[in-house]
Amino acid sequence: MVYKKHHCYQTDEQHGHRSGLGSPMALPGGLLTRGEEPVPLKSISVTLSIREFVAGVSATLNYENEEEVPLETFFVFPMDEDSAVYSFEAEIDGKKIKAELKDKRKAHSIYESALSNRRQAFLLEEDRYSRDVFCCNVGNLHPGSKVALTLKYVQELPLEADGTLRYVLPAVLNPRYCRPGSSEDSCLNMKTPVVPLEELPYTFSMIATISSQHGIERIQSNCPFSPMEYLGDDKTSAQVSLTEGHKFDRDVELLIYYREKHTPSVAVEMGQAKDNPVDGLMKDPSVMVCFYPNIPEVESPVICGEFVFLMDRSGSMHCPISKQDKSQLRIEAAKETLILLLKSLPIGCYFNVYGFGTSYEAFFPNSVKYTQQTMEEALRRVQLMRADLGGTEILTPLQIIYGEPSIPGHPLQLFIFTDGEVTDTFSVINEVRRNRTKHRCFSFGIGEGASTSLIKGIARVAGGTSEFITGKARMQSKALSALKRALQPAVEDISVSWDLPRGLSAKMLSPEQTVLYRGQRLIIYALLSGTMPPADTTGEVCLKYMLQGKSFENRVTFSLQPKPDDNFTIHRLAAKSFLQTKDMGFRDTPAKDKKDVLKVSIDCGVISSQTAFIAVNKSLNKPVQGPLARRDVPRPILLGAASMIPRFYGGAHSKPSSSYSPPASQPTRTNHYPSVSYQQDDYKPCRPMISKEMCALVFGDNHLVQLISLQNADGSWYPDENLAGILGRSLEDLLAAIPVKLLERETTM
Repeated sequence: MVYKKHHCYQTDEQHGHRSGLGSPMALPGGLLTRGEEPVPLKSISVTLSIREFVAGVSATLNYENEEEVPLETFFVFPMDEDSAVYSFEAEIDGKKIKAELKDKRKAHSIYESALSNRRQAFLLEEDRYSRDVFCCNVGNLHPGSKVALTLKYVQELPLEADGTLRYVLPAVLNPRYCRPGSSEDSCLNMKTPVVPLEELPYTFSMIATISSQHGIERIQSNCPFSPMEYLGDDKTSAQVSLTEGHKFDRDVELLIYYREKHTPSVAVEMGQAKDNPVDGLMKDPSVMVCFYPNIPEVESPVICGEFVFLMDRSGSMHCPISKQDKSQLRIEAAKETLILLLKSLPIGCYFNVYGFGTSYEAFFPNSVKYTQQTMEEALRRVQLMRADLGGTEILTPLQIIYGEPSIPGHPLQLFIFTDGEVTDTFSVINEVRRNRTKHRCFSFGIGEGASTSLIKGIARVAGGTSEFITGKARMQSKALSALKRALQPAVEDISVSWDLPRGLSAKMLSPEQTVLYRGQRLIIYALLSGTMPPADTTGEVCLKYMLQGKSFENRVTFSLQPKPDDNFTIHRLAAKSFLQTKDMGFRDTPAKDKKDVLKVSIDCGVISSQTAFIAVNKSLNKPVQGPLARRDVPRPILLGAASMIPRFYGGAHSKPSSSYSPPASQPTRTNHYPSVSYQQDDYKPCRPMISKEMCALVFGDNHLVQLISLQNADGSWYPDENLAGILGRSLEDLLAAIPVKLLERETTM
């Protein structure tokens, strides 16, 4: 095995305990360090090309051994789980060595054999328990040697609620909580040095080219970028780059605004059959269909539902959401989002709120009817929430929620808020998948470094949507967009049909679509098999669905002339789409699916949990001389104030604040609050509990959110000083604008 068994740090439980395998080197503040040893990774350079909504990325890691002994170096880094990594190569002294994608066990064996024979070797692999963590191993880097390792990947870019495209290059990889007794053969459990964001020893550069037939309006970023430069008069292509000297100390986010609204499209890509007698997915032409379904905006005949909010209260939620927003902690951002959602629920629905860590707590013994009184009680308890429940153990509360009897006529809608710092990602996704017929799941990743594998995975398998909260910008639109989708009437009988010339057929590669939302993009992949028609021939694809008994359809006509692409972008995105539905981790993928995962991964050159890229430099004239020293490349970690650091990495084991932790084998519901009885259909409304000053404290200068925070459960507002202050009016003016009948009703209540 390549993994060296080091300490498994359990970073959440009161930011404290770790397994007792020895004492790590530690600074007084608790950060791991390697003393004065030079870091072999010197720089990272990224070239980004975005065409419409597809990104192609080439990232080069430049290493140099400045020591007098040969090195084996390890670099653990995050990547968006939607990324289809298809190429890995090394350039040493002008010579390029292209890595091969092999079965993971074989790749490890080849790597270890090369090191034993003192040859240079390079290994790239996905973590066994999460799709969004990778490890790059460089073996036998001899003194004075320089090597450039380049990995390439493609990915679909998510569409934000306002139609913006969002690209993120993850930098922050926070420690993830390891449950006691969990396996240690994960990249995340390696004793990788971590440093504060501003102290990273390697530099970072990035240049991005964006092109769209719709025209580019603007590009925004959370990092210092050069001004956008159009590459032509038609403004369909533009370029930006990070300013010189940028440290890779934060996730790099680009928001891309096109001039025109997105429209349906179909792209046909040539396969490899003409030039190479291949078999499998790469042989035939592939098709990518992008629908923007024009689902009408209709109201459900009955507004109903059971809304359960599952809030991460582990110790790591006490960290800031990003380097740029140190004033707001993850737990506060999650609470702000939760308050928005609680204020926006429909009267008559049912709801409950859970907090989880190593133990869990529920606001109510069972879901309660949404009224003014229950809403205010929930808001009071939200304000008291703290990140004080220990480690990130989400499986038990999920089992409790799924084990509760359903409420007739009120389908379950589950909203999960977490920073995603769990190691057993696939176990959580599988639990949600097993219960997918009981509910829809909407997930919110809180803060930089949130696991994209967990956040996107649980939403995907349960027919919901995922959002990431890394700052206050667009927070409310994301939260309310998710709730709006949860309240949408169900779209039924979704189907895709093809109208193609005789002798040509389409084989679907995308999973069967069961959920559609208004304003959501739908991407479908397929293979074309048979005889390709003349260049001027067209085909048609049709999306059909039912909504409240009415039939709707979207049709797109497209050219059947395949276009060549040296990177086979569509084929590889199609392969990634397939792998996401079948690949449940190195150990958890069912035996019946493991064979298919391995075959598709190797055939298409797209990495999976079952495969790894391996390259060996066989051109060395003589073996690398000297004892091999290990060097781990530090990775950035998002920490709070310096006083918090020891709570992450040092000190003895601390028990969580809650006195109760249910056994995983027999999950039971617990309620740490006094029981409350309600007369849910007849009560006298109370005045809002949230004052103007509290609104300003919690929500800052966002007057829209402050206004929502004062809203009653039935959608009304009390005319008082708090409301008048947010509206910028005097109370007298506000009262004068209200009809007399409403005022008389208010004074009698």
